[in-house]
Amino acid sequence: PSLIGISSSMKNVRSAIERIAPTASRVVISGPNGSGKELAARSIHHQSDRGDARFIVANCARLGTERADVELFGSENLSTSRRIVGLFEQAHKGTLYFDEICDLPLETQGKIVRAVAEQRFRRVGGNQEVTVDVRVISASSKDLASEIAAGNVREDLYYRLGVVPLSMPALSERREDIPHLARHFVDMISRRTGLGRIKLSDEVLAAMQGYFWPGNVRQMLNTIENMLIMAPPDRDQPVGLEGLPAEIQNVSPGQDVSGMEALMALPLRESREAFETQYMRVQLARFDGNVSRMAGFVGMERSALHRKLKSLDVVMEPRDPEGDGSDNS
Repeated sequence: PSLIGISSSMKNVRSAIERIAPTASRVVISGPNGSGKELAARSIHHQSDRGDARFIVANCARLGTERADVELFGSENLSTSRRIVGLFEQAHKGTLYFDEICDLPLETQGKIVRAVAEQRFRRVGGNQEVTVDVRVISASSKDLASEIAAGNVREDLYYRLGVVPLSMPALSERREDIPHLARHFVDMISRRTGLGRIKLSDEVLAAMQGYFWPGNVRQMLNTIENMLIMAPPDRDQPVGLEGLPAEIQNVSPGQDVSGMEALMALPLRESREAFETQYMRVQLARFDGNVSRMAGFVGMERSALHRKLKSLDVVMEPRDPEGDGSDNS
């Protein structure tokens, strides 16, 4: 698994993984939904000396109180010798990944503390200790300190699992990676599905960089797959804005994509100002409010760009993740 990106935040993530992987330390990965937490965990696993062993995923949201113990520790019936092997045993010599650790039932959290610390446990219904050698990596899209304060996560579990913290950035915090990710996803999905590759126009990439991506990398992956499916048969021509979902185009469903009808209804001066305003807003968002980088891209002096932005009343609006909705790692 590869973590794509040229941004400083992704370089820092890859550098941290290179240092973490060779150790046996337990890791807690934080980050918003869809930001690539499981991919980071798999990278740690594959770069470790456990890389040839199994990587087992425990989806904590699906582990209800009734079945969590059996799923994690297994069970056995002493009278019939029937045995179910749990996730801890399946991950022996490998890595056990807890996806959304905050969703584990409290009753099970205490048993995990002991199992992780002592590397042994009893199957449900059994009377003998089972010994394992398992590295544990956990992940959460929630604020762990808040979950501990709310009583949803045991403090001893957090300190047992969170020896090394690793944070995954939201896609909106690394917009310079978007063109690289987009092209990578086109190639990856094309190979996986057999769909013909598409070319992405500069306008499409600019629109993608100006979008907030509440669902992060996962949402972008789904968007690219949809574009490959819906693209016209002629794959030689780059896909334009009409190939993007309406929310990324910044238009409502049914509205003309290019906005030409609205612009044509305006006098030349007003239509030019409307275009410049929209263009500047997209570019400002694309470069996360960095006017110096934006000036280099649009071909203007920084001071001239500042005056232009002021004359068009274009400012970098603060982004509110809560207001944009959220996708489900």
